[in-house]
Amino acid sequence: MSFWHDLPRPFFILAPMEAVTDVVFRHVVEKAGAPDLYFSEFTNATGWVHAGDKAIGGRLTKTEDEARLVAQLWGAVPDDMAKLAAHCKTLGFIGIDINMGCPDASAVKAGGGAGMIRTPELAAEVIAAAKTAGLPVSVKTRLGYSRVDEWRDWLTHLFNQDIENLTIHLRTKKEMSKVPAHFELIPEIVKLRDEIAPKTLLTINGDIEDRAQGLKLVDGNPGVNGIMIGRGVFHNPFCFAFSEPTLTTPTRVTRGEAAPDDDFSEGKVSSGADRAAGPADSKRELLLDLLRLQLELYEQYSHLTKRPFDTLKRFFKIYVRDFEGAAELRDKLMHTKNTDEVRALLP
Repeated sequence: MSFWHDLPRPFFILAPMEAVTDVVFRHVVEKAGAPDLYFSEFTNATGWVHAGDKAIGGRLTKTEDEARLVAQLWGAVPDDMAKLAAHCKTLGFIGIDINMGCPDASAVKAGGGAGMIRTPELAAEVIAAAKTAGLPVSVKTRLGYSRVDEWRDWLTHLFNQDIENLTIHLRTKKEMSKVPAHFELIPEIVKLRDEIAPKTLLTINGDIEDRAQGLKLVDGNPGVNGIMIGRGVFHNPFCFAFSEPTLTTPTRVTRGEAAPDDDFSEGKVSSGADRAAGPADSKRELLLDLLRLQLELYEQYSHLTKRPFDTLKRFFKIYVRDFEGAAELRDKLMHTKNTDEVRALLP
C-alpha cells in the first residue's frame, strides 16, 4: 500500500500549474490552508534527459520540509520517462504523476499531455516506464481529446494500467475551460472504476473553488476519493482551509485527522494576527500578509528557482483584490522592479 492509501478521505490536492505552483507558492498555500498533497509543476522528461536541469527551469525544485510532494512529469518517450522518474526518486519525491491532459500546444505536438489520449498504447508504455523507478504512479487526464463521449474507452484503458490514482479534469482537451465541467458523468465514472480497478483512487478536478464545494461534491458522489483545486486558489488562496480564515484563527489542521473547529495546530497567518480589525480590514490584512510572505519566500529560494522578479507580478491579483483602492494599488505594483519597491507600496 502506497502513501495514497494513507491520505484522509476525501483528500485535497493543489493542482499543478505551470509557472505558478513552484516551491515558493506551495509554501504560501501551506501557510494559508494546507491541502493534503502537492504536485510539482509539470516537467518534460525528454527535455531533462537531453539537456539536464537547465531545460526544466527549476520545476523540480523542492525543499526538505515538503514531505507531501509528487513529481508531475510528461513526455512521449518511455525510456526518458523511466530516467526522469528514477531521478525524481533520488530527489525525494514520494510519487510520480503523469500528465496526460495538458492542452498546451507544444506539449500536445510532442505527443505528451492531452496528446497521449490519441495514443493509448504509448500511454500504457509511458506508465509502465515510470513504474520502474519504484515510486507510486498516478495519472492526471481529461475526458477525451475532441469529444466528451470518448471518456469511456479512454478511462477504461487507464483503469487497466494498475495506477494508484486517476485525476480527471471533467472536460475534453478541445473544450479547454470554456464550458462547465461535466459533473453529471461522475456516477458513471465511479461505476466504471469500481468494475475495472476498485483499488485505484479517483480524484475529480475542474470548476471546484474551495473545500466546502469539494466536500459537497463528494457527499453527492460516493466513491470519489479526492478533490483537486486549481484556479480556485487564484480566487481564494485560503480555499483549502477548514474554516473561514481570520486574523486570529489558524488555518492548518493536523495531518490525517478530522477537522473540528478546535483541532487546529498553532501558528497564525501573520505576526500581526493579534490586531483588531473589521471584516473588510481583516480580509485585506490577511491577503496582504500572504503577499508579504510570498516576497520573503521568493527571496529565500531565489537561488534555487532562478526566476526573474517579473514572474511575481502574476500573483498580485491573488492578494490585492476585494478592498477599496485595490485596483489602484495593483496598477502601481505592476510597475515595481524589485521586492523592496513592492513592500514600500503596501499599506
